[in-house]
Amino acid sequence: MIDAPTGRGGPDRRGPGRYLWWLVLRQRGRCAAGAAWGSAWMVGLTLPPYVLSRAVDDGLAPGNGRQLALWCAVLLGVGVLNACLAILRHRTMTRIRMDAVFRTARIVVAHTVRLGAALPRRTGAGEVVTIGFGDAAAMASVLTITGPGVGAAVACVVVAGFLFSVSWQLAVVVLVGVPLIALALGPLLGRVQRAQEPYREQQGVLAARFGDIVGGLRVLAGLGGKEVYAERYRRDSRVLQDQGYRVAAVTSWIGALGAGLPMLFLAVVTWLAARMAAEGTLTAGELVAVYGYVAVLAIPVSFFIEGGSDLSRGLVAARRLLRFLDLEPDTADPSAGVDAPVRPSVLHDPASGVSVNPGELTALVGARPSETAEVVERLGMFTASAVTWGGTRLDAIAPEQVRARVLVADNEADLFAGPLRAVVAGRRDRSEEDLVRAFDAAVADDVVRGLRDGLDTPVDAQGRSLSGGQRQRVRLVRALLADPEVLLAVEPTSALDVHTEAAVAAGLRTAREGRTTVVTTTSPVLLDRADTVCLLVDGQAVATGSHRELLRRSPDYRRLVARGEADTGNGNPRQTQEAAR
Repeated sequence: MIDAPTGRGGPDRRGPGRYLWWLVLRQRGRCAAGAAWGSAWMVGLTLPPYVLSRAVDDGLAPGNGRQLALWCAVLLGVGVLNACLAILRHRTMTRIRMDAVFRTARIVVAHTVRLGAALPRRTGAGEVVTIGFGDAAAMASVLTITGPGVGAAVACVVVAGFLFSVSWQLAVVVLVGVPLIALALGPLLGRVQRAQEPYREQQGVLAARFGDIVGGLRVLAGLGGKEVYAERYRRDSRVLQDQGYRVAAVTSWIGALGAGLPMLFLAVVTWLAARMAAEGTLTAGELVAVYGYVAVLAIPVSFFIEGGSDLSRGLVAARRLLRFLDLEPDTADPSAGVDAPVRPSVLHDPASGVSVNPGELTALVGARPSETAEVVERLGMFTASAVTWGGTRLDAIAPEQVRARVLVADNEADLFAGPLRAVVAGRRDRSEEDLVRAFDAAVADDVVRGLRDGLDTPVDAQGRSLSGGQRQRVRLVRALLADPEVLLAVEPTSALDVHTEAAVAAGLRTAREGRTTVVTTTSPVLLDRADTVCLLVDGQAVATGSHRELLRRSPDYRRLVARGEADTGNGNPRQTQEAAR
């Protein structure tokens, strides 16, 4: 039902109006059908006044029962026809709006994936969600203009034609009055659009703040910061509320005028028609018809007003979407760049002096975890750097090739909601044997056993239904199942007790035998399993060797590792972190 959001069918990003028009062009046939059904329905609404006038003049006034019954039957048929047309119009317009919503949502999702790791630095998750849902719905509502909006214009012309057959003066009043009513709301639509801009900005800020609070609720509770953030949220909510009142003040005038002006217009035309009937210019049936025609006009006029309001909101929403689509990722186009090395090759980071040999388990050790994490981000091409892979600069290689072969496994990476099997499987289906091996290697088989339905048990988003140690091992299972050529794991055992950590170190070593693996850690049990250990001081590799070699010749390394060994002693909180399993 929905075209791909890229390539020749990609969105027109030259302006908010252009994007809305692009949404129309993506479903030309359906919009044409919506305009046809909407016009037929609107024109159908103008028929009952004419039929009613004939029933009065041909049947009721002369007392002709047969003619009266005939025209009553015609009136009933017209009503049934209009009901059918209304159903077809509504169904078609619902499909049009849903198509536009999902098309925009797909574009947002595709661009979010394209931004990748750069997304958190460009905008907040709450803003993306608001664009993908709220703004997408606002833009989809604009497409109503293609159905009832077109039908409203056609109905006005038809009503004017009927009135010309009765009185050209009344027809001129209608042809002049209806556009004037619509134009009278123009300044208000401009004001509401200007008022909606800051409201929409603040709405995105508040959504991001809410997401931060929900995502970090446990941390905030531990730090005693819940009330501080709650007060900030209340303050931002009051700001948004005040801006909402300003938007509502304008939209209330639009609503009042949208309801009042058509009625005032109806009263004026009815008064003119009544004067003409009193003077004998109009018959009783024609007076009834004129009243019916003008009453019907209230519907298209309301559609004009509603469509103008929808257009105003849609332009604001489209402007927000285009700003988001203008965000660029840190790296080049996925299809650009040279090919990656054919064989496993050395990864070298000139900024730190770290070299990662293919097929080895390399450990990065630093007094500050942020230093080793920065090296991993450079090696994983998450930040701009001069890292080379097999002698070729990493940022010159096609990003899609890097992502297919190099995986960064952060110890706080997101866990999606769903069955545990799907949470760890990633984009490919995994056999039971693969799942069992990965869970055994990560010492996470107890996680499966502790769940009611095993691998088919639903897991909450971010693994909130699991303990901290369980979440960390589930993340490691997911990384092992991905089986990348190069695995860059950030603190993969930081939340585990020493016994579980030793088992995970052995399982990781076995599972990644012959594959390139980098871990950041200060854990002696994990360092002892590494082929090469790099000691970082102020972001620079100052010593390289095996764990035991560095213990002998590097005092700085001994002090750092001795602190890690002390962390595993009796009574240290690290041993109790898995107690909640």
